[in-house]
Amino acid sequence: MQIKASFRKEILAFFRTNKFLIVAIVIIGWAIVSPLIIVGSVALLEAMEPLYDAIGMDISAMTGMLDATTVSMGVYTGITNTTQVGLIVYLLLINSFAGGEQVKRSVIIPRSSGLRNFCYVFPKYIVFPAAAFFLTVIGAFASWGISALVYDVHDVAAMGVLLGGALAGISMMFYVCCHLTLGTATSKPGMSAAVCITAAMLLPDIFSFSGADLIYNPFTLNYLGASLVHETAMLYYQQLDVIMSVVVAFVLMLILYFIALFVQNAQKVDNRGNEIRL
Repeated sequence: MQIKASFRKEILAFFRTNKFLIVAIVIIGWAIVSPLIIVGSVALLEAMEPLYDAIGMDISAMTGMLDATTVSMGVYTGITNTTQVGLIVYLLLINSFAGGEQVKRSVIIPRSSGLRNFCYVFPKYIVFPAAAFFLTVIGAFASWGISALVYDVHDVAAMGVLLGGALAGISMMFYVCCHLTLGTATSKPGMSAAVCITAAMLLPDIFSFSGADLIYNPFTLNYLGASLVHETAMLYYQQLDVIMSVVVAFVLMLILYFIALFVQNAQKVDNRGNEIRL
């Protein structure tokens, strides 16, 4: 009964505050816009070509490269952008669920009434990572649909989009779990969001540019997913490698959950003072 009520509380809080709607608009909207940005860049360069010719600059090679963009490139751009911009918005919007309740002391009365830490923590690691996963997959298919309309070279199959979107979604889940663990453990959701966003912005590029392999690395699953959209890239990676990458990510997420639960069981809520923090 208590676990059911906890799930209901998280879901209703997520939807009734319109935070889910905002996240959905940002992730799916950015997935749609990203392929169109390339088209807009081509149109802008072509419009400015006479100006570049007047100053002696030849941009025909650049416009030709953009004109040859394939559907896979559009989906790749959509996935990488949504797992960066979308993730920033997502982490900021769920601050109130990642330790914000503890800052406002809104968990004191429920805990005094018998709310178990398991029922408080567990629903968070189901509702918010799952929402991030499904929105990312939908965003990948939205990028695919728009790219298929604006590009002539169709080199992406539905299975590739599903695989790429799923891996990108797992990447989003991993960062959401990191935020939930750090936020609930420290009761500082703002700091937690800043740390996770910084990690999400820097670590994938650092690992990618350093030559580190994308497999077995949860920090670069979004790049791996975006790469696997292309059919030739799917042949490069072995199925076992991809499966193991997913297993590693889920094992780490499970560890993050148990860390959060352990901290909640170990810490005591400071109920001293009479100030009200809203």
